[in-house]
Amino acid sequence: MKVTQEKLPASQIGLEIEVPSEKSKQAYEQVIKQFAREVSIPGFRKGKVPRQVLLQRLGQSRLKATALENLINDSLQKALEQEKIAAIGSFELRTEFEELLAKFDPEQPLIFSAKVDVQPEVKLGQYTGLQLQAEEAKYDEAQVDEVLAKYRSDKATLIPVEGRPAQLGDTALVDFSGRFAEAPEGETPAEIPGAQAEDFQVELSENQFVPGFIQGMIGMNPGETREVSVQFPDEYSSEELAGKPAVFTITLKELKEKELPELDDDFAQEVSEFETLAELRESLETRFKADQENKTSANKEKAISAALAQLIEVEIPETMLDREIDYLLNQQALQLKNYGIDINQLFTEENMGPMRERSRPEAIDRLKQTLALAEVAKLESLSVEPAEVAAEVAKIRKQFPKGDFDPQRLQEFVAEDLLKQKTLKWLEEKGTIELVPEGSLTPAAEESDADADDADDAETSEAATSVEVEVVGED
Repeated sequence: MKVTQEKLPASQIGLEIEVPSEKSKQAYEQVIKQFAREVSIPGFRKGKVPRQVLLQRLGQSRLKATALENLINDSLQKALEQEKIAAIGSFELRTEFEELLAKFDPEQPLIFSAKVDVQPEVKLGQYTGLQLQAEEAKYDEAQVDEVLAKYRSDKATLIPVEGRPAQLGDTALVDFSGRFAEAPEGETPAEIPGAQAEDFQVELSENQFVPGFIQGMIGMNPGETREVSVQFPDEYSSEELAGKPAVFTITLKELKEKELPELDDDFAQEVSEFETLAELRESLETRFKADQENKTSANKEKAISAALAQLIEVEIPETMLDREIDYLLNQQALQLKNYGIDINQLFTEENMGPMRERSRPEAIDRLKQTLALAEVAKLESLSVEPAEVAAEVAKIRKQFPKGDFDPQRLQEFVAEDLLKQKTLKWLEEKGTIELVPEGSLTPAAEESDADADDADDAETSEAATSVEVEVVGED
């Protein structure tokens, strides 16, 4: 079989394959024999259908199409083996199948063209001596106090308030009803769908509910009814309410305040496995220091990877890019599913195209970083020993004794990750990374996202979430 290669853009190899006539005829005859064994035609026993009857019933075009398809698949696989081409993904014909079928003669050689994606060639700029900056995450002892304060708040006892009006930090039981503040001339302002509740418990915290709602309750006494004006944020989740002024009629039915437990050894025993408050503090301090060190290390790795992505010249094949986009969307789906979101409502056939397109830049950047790190490891002959891989695999299995791991895939993943870490460490040692204050390199949008994540981690209270759902009326 004659194979001619051609280097194409986007990390593809073009192949012109010439299949000898005897192979064409052999493929065609095999199809006829296969159909003769399998097809059922009235008046003939299965496997005993005469050739001419088979051709008349099925049509030569159908038989030739099947033979041609088999011949192309088989020939291409053998061509890749013959030329030692490590293809990524499936092939793509460069000649239309219908055109090949129209010309296909089982008595003649078959010539067709195809292209396949291959591992891309990588060119790197100067990757040693990198001068970079990375944010340093520093431990703040206030973090420990914040956690202990949250523990105390979670274990607090609610007691009735006497002799004073509502203030921040209280927990209130209310009835409320919301209406739009504006209406067409001559009409009564309409009620806001879903903005009504009875015996609703809400903590009087500034970040709860619609801006203005909690502030309007400050100073109320049990039994009092008050009308409170609010303004829905411009970026509110419901377009119908975004930016709109509204009025809530609020009746305060009960008012309670939190009685916090003493911060002592008994409290430490109640909320943890430690015997003393000092041990609990030390444990939290150790955890937060380790978290900050890990965060700083991650920031260094991010800086190195981002720099490599700027130094690399590579044409990423579509097959590789599609796989990376699949990975990103799968990760997004898992995360949303963990939040209790019905992903079937989001990952629809209509949405998939735009979602894949939005994921494309991130996928390209991730692939550039991965390919650049692999190229550095290859150029510098960096590797990991089998003993290192075995030790890490054993560590993972010990950590997750009930994990259902594919042994080979686990070993491959560990080997890749260890090599990645070794390469990053090597690049760090061969360059200079200046540590700068946390937040100084973070764009405003990313900083906002990080703040939102921190708020999620702080476990925003159920009351706040429930109230917002009630007000919006729909997600």
